[in-house]
Amino acid sequence: VGAVWVAVVLGLIMLPSALGISLGISEAYMWVLVKTLEWATIRLQKGAKKPQPQMPRTPTANGIIERDETPMEKEIALLHRADFEFSHIFYFCRKGFEAIVEDEVTQRFSSEELLSWNLLTRTNVNFHYISLRLTVVWVIGVVVRYCFLLPLRFSLAAIGITSMIVGTTAVGQLPNGSVKNYLSEVVHLTCSRILVRALSGTIHYHNKENRPQKGGICVANHTSPIDAIILTNDGCYAMVGQVHGGLMGIIQRATVKACPHVWFERSEIKDRHLVTKRLREHVADKSKLPILIFPEGTCINNTSVMMFKKGSFEIGGTIYPVAIKYDPQFGDAFWNSSKYNIVSYLLRIMTSWAIVCNVWYLPPMVRKEDEDAVQFANRVRSAIARQGGLTELPWDGGLKRAKVKDTFKEEQQKNYSKMLVRNGSVG
Repeated sequence: VGAVWVAVVLGLIMLPSALGISLGISEAYMWVLVKTLEWATIRLQKGAKKPQPQMPRTPTANGIIERDETPMEKEIALLHRADFEFSHIFYFCRKGFEAIVEDEVTQRFSSEELLSWNLLTRTNVNFHYISLRLTVVWVIGVVVRYCFLLPLRFSLAAIGITSMIVGTTAVGQLPNGSVKNYLSEVVHLTCSRILVRALSGTIHYHNKENRPQKGGICVANHTSPIDAIILTNDGCYAMVGQVHGGLMGIIQRATVKACPHVWFERSEIKDRHLVTKRLREHVADKSKLPILIFPEGTCINNTSVMMFKKGSFEIGGTIYPVAIKYDPQFGDAFWNSSKYNIVSYLLRIMTSWAIVCNVWYLPPMVRKEDEDAVQFANRVRSAIARQGGLTELPWDGGLKRAKVKDTFKEEQQKNYSKMLVRNGSVG
C-alpha cells in the first residue's frame, strides 16, 4: 500500500506539477465537483418546504440591510434654517444604527457568505435535512475530503516544503551569478507548483504580458498567506516581511540564501526609513527579482480592497498591480487570523474542495509628477478593485485589531461643524 501511495504521489502528481504540465486529473476532478455542486443546489431548491424570501442585497454580497448612500454633505445641505433643531441628529442616529446592524468594515474580517450551500460546513443559511440522497452525498464528501484528499495534500505539502528548504540551501552555496539566479528561480517555481497542487489549486492567469519585471514592485490585494504561493506559481518574486520563528523561520533563512528576499527583524520593521532604504536599494538593482508587497498589511475576505499603506509607493520605480479574486464556492481562502491560528487555517484549506481563483496582471503604473504617495496608492488600489470586482473601502485594515483613532473622529467632527456654518445652521 505504501509503495502504491508513493507511486501515485510522485508519478501522477508531483513530477507533472514540478514540470508544469497537467495529466488532466485536476480538470476531471473539477468537472465532477462542479456537476455535484450544481446537483446539490437543485436538490436544495426542490426540497425546501418554504422558499426563503429574497432580502435586498448590496453590491458587497454580504449586505443584510438596504443602506441610504446619501453623503453627509447632501444631508446637511438641507439644514438651512437659522436655528438648530433636534431632528438634525437623525442622520447620525440612522448611520449609527446601520453600523451596529452591519458594519461595512468589520464584516470584511469574516468569511464571505455564500449564495448556496457547497456541501461544506460553512453556508449562509442553516442547513436542514432535505433528502436521503443529499445526505449520502455529503457523507461521501466528508470521507473523500478527510480520508483521501487530506493525506494526499499533506504529503504533497511536506514534499514541497522540504524541497524548498533543501533546494534553496543547496543553491545558496553557489557563488553569485547567472547560474545561481537561474537555479534559484527553478527551485522556487518547482516547489510553488507542488504546493499549489497540494491545495488542489486551479488558477487562471490573465494578461500575462503585464507580468512584473525585474527591478519593479508588484502590489496585490491580500486575502491569505497562500497569495504568495499563487503568484510564485507563475513567476518568481523577492518577498518582503518580518522574520519569524519555527518552520516559517527555517524557510525564510533557507530561501534568503538563494534569492534576495528582504526580511526584517521586529525592531527594524518599525523604522520606516530603514525599510524604505533597503527596498530602494533592491529596486535600484535591475537584475534582482521584482518585490512582492501586500500594501493592505492584513488579510481581507476577498470582497473588498481596503486602504493601501503609502510606504510601498514612496520607494519609486514601476508599480505592477495584480488583482486576485478567489471563488468561495469551492473553499474559503480567507485567513481570519484573529479567530484561527495558522495550523487550524491550513487544516480548513486542505479539507476544502479546492482553491480556485483568477489572477489579473494590470498594466504597469508610475507615479505622476503632481501626485503624492497617498494619491498614487489610491489610484493603484482603485485599478485593482475595478479589475477584481471588489468593493473599494478607504478604511485602514489595522482596524482588524485596533480601534478607530481619535484623530479620525475629530476630523469628522470638524467637517460637520464646517458644513453647519457654511449652510447657515449656526449663525
